Amino acid sequence: MSVAICSLLWDAARHGRQTIRYDSDGYHLVRFPYGADDESYDPWRMHDPAKGLTGPSEYPDARSGLIWPSHEGWGLLSAMVFWEADTRATEFRSRYVRDPLNLGTGYDSTATTDSAPTRGGQYRTYLWQMFVHPGTPLGLKISARGAGDVKLATPLMHAQFKLAIHTDVVTP
Repeated sequence: MSVAICSLLWDAARHGRQTIRYDSDGYHLVRFPYGADDESYDPWRMHDPAKGLTGPSEYPDARSGLIWPSHEGWGLLSAMVFWEADTRATEFRSRYVRDPLNLGTGYDSTATTDSAPTRGGQYRTYLWQMFVHPGTPLGLKISARGAGDVKLATPLMHAQFKLAIHTDVVTP
C-alpha cells in the first residue's frame, strides 16, 4: 500500500510567535511556514503557497494553515499542540476542518476535542481518520477558553500537523 505524506512543524523559538486570531467559528487556524526545515516534509507539495487562490500565499497568512491532499484516499491526520501555561483557561479545544477558508467545498468541521487544563503548560496530541480529496484542503484549528466561554489568546509554543494518505484503498 502506498502512502503520501505531508508533515508540518511550527515552533515559536524558531519561527517567532504566532498571533492567535479567532475566526467566526471561535477557533484559530494554526499556521505553518513554507519550505522544508527540521521535521517538515512535503515531497507531494500538499503545503504549497501557490494553492488556493490566484496569488501565492505567504506565511503567516491564513492559507499557510492548509494542507491540500495530493491524492484521493484514506487520510490519517495527526497533530501536536503545546500551549503556554495560562491560569485563566478552563478548557482547550482542537478540531480538524475540511476547507476551513471556504475555498472550494465549504467549511466542514470534524473530530473536535475538548480537554480540561492540567497544571503548567498544556501538551496535547490528536488523531483522526477520514477520506480526503485533492480539491478539499484541511486545517487544524485550536481554541483556549476561559470562564463564560471567553476566547483566550493563550500563546502557542509548538505545533505539528501531519497527513498520511493511504492511496490504495480496497473496494468490494
